[in-house]
Amino acid sequence: MQEEIRKPGHAALRRFRTSRPEANYFITTNIAGQRSGLDRPAVTAQIITEWARLETEQSWSVLTGVVMPDHVHLLIQLGRNRTMNESMRLFRGRLAPVLRAHGLRWQNAFYDHRLRSPEDVTPVLFYIFLNPYRAGLLPRTEAWPGYFCRVEEWAWFGGLTANAAPQPEWLR
Repeated sequence: MQEEIRKPGHAALRRFRTSRPEANYFITTNIAGQRSGLDRPAVTAQIITEWARLETEQSWSVLTGVVMPDHVHLLIQLGRNRTMNESMRLFRGRLAPVLRAHGLRWQNAFYDHRLRSPEDVTPVLFYIFLNPYRAGLLPRTEAWPGYFCRVEEWAWFGGLTANAAPQPEWLR
């Protein structure tokens, strides 16, 4: 009898997933089928409204986030009211009708990574901020409409930018 070979797949993403209240997490969720459309203004607005709603419900606090054409990156601090899985199920589930109206749907799974210490947020802040620029979606001198940074983070991070635009050397 031949032994079944298992591919890691989505189960591997969930196997060691834990939810630690007040820990910082880097999250990525994608559109299925290599499609795009999250950057449509109405869709982007709904996504940002929903992540703010979950913040109001104390599921998480969004430190920074970006809505790209085919995925969303978030850096959050998990709240005490819900686990990571519950928060993402609500986030993606509440947005599913909006996506369906535009012929889109989420991929089955999402990616999350718990950051180990507070100083770990800086590289993630840079990564999220630079994502639309590195993808070539806009000139370095313009602001991406789907980008958000919490006031507390922007107070120090914004000072590193060139008037809210990336420094030229950041894009090399």
